Amino acid sequence: MTPIITATELASESAGPRPPVLLDVRWQLGGPPGRPAYEAGHLPGAVYVDLDSELAGPPGAGGRHPLPDVAAFGAAMRRAGVSGSSPVVAYDGGQGWAAARAWWLLRWTGHEDVRVLDGGLAAWDRPLTTEIPAPEPGDFAPAPGALPLLDADGAAALARSGLLLDARAAERYRGDVEPIDRVGGHIPGAVSAPTTENVTPGATTFLPAGDLTARFKRLGASDAPEIGVYCGSGVSGAHEVLALEIAGIRAALYAGSWSEWSADPTRPVATGPDPDSR
Repeated sequence: MTPIITATELASESAGPRPPVLLDVRWQLGGPPGRPAYEAGHLPGAVYVDLDSELAGPPGAGGRHPLPDVAAFGAAMRRAGVSGSSPVVAYDGGQGWAAARAWWLLRWTGHEDVRVLDGGLAAWDRPLTTEIPAPEPGDFAPAPGALPLLDADGAAALARSGLLLDARAAERYRGDVEPIDRVGGHIPGAVSAPTTENVTPGATTFLPAGDLTARFKRLGASDAPEIGVYCGSGVSGAHEVLALEIAGIRAALYAGSWSEWSADPTRPVATGPDPDSR
């Protein structure tokens, strides 16, 4: 099953005998909050899910968006109506990062039928609603481990034994700027692979699968025994893992990402355009 769905396909499935559970995960780094936008208009039947409080734990040593407590995440998904057997579609305002985070967490915790609306809300050309649904609680029971996950030491090792992709903007990878975290640069050995290059220029829809396959091949995916991804805090990195999945490539996510790595002054930092530049 492809991990993305078009607006046309979603409209058809929503009118069918087995409509998917819809998760509205609108979020932007630094705000504004997504809830007011959701209340102003959302896909019919969609339930709002807050990334900061339901798809992440409290910020701290584990990064700005560490993984949520599994029990709390399961409760949030059941509140939204998610069951183990129900198809789920997540969408956000269009960037795709937040929806990909929801997709990754559900897949990581064992849900097998999860997709992201390609292009997000911007791709939806049908009426919205302000009606807040009250879905029947679902029965989803999270079981972590269905997708590969890296910690800091695992990411450092994979950068040497396989291919570790840095999904942040190239200038942050190089260390030219660092607007958020303690220090700029990248994990030594990591390869720059901005997640913005996974989508159609000027749009928010993913490149065709063949184009994504070619992109990751150029980055070294064909020769790597294992592939990992990190970003700033595990959100845009999930979007890169999703892009790799579209290309038929399984990759691990370093959820703590640069916000965890850079918070520890004992961890090495590389700067410049090359994986091991200083």
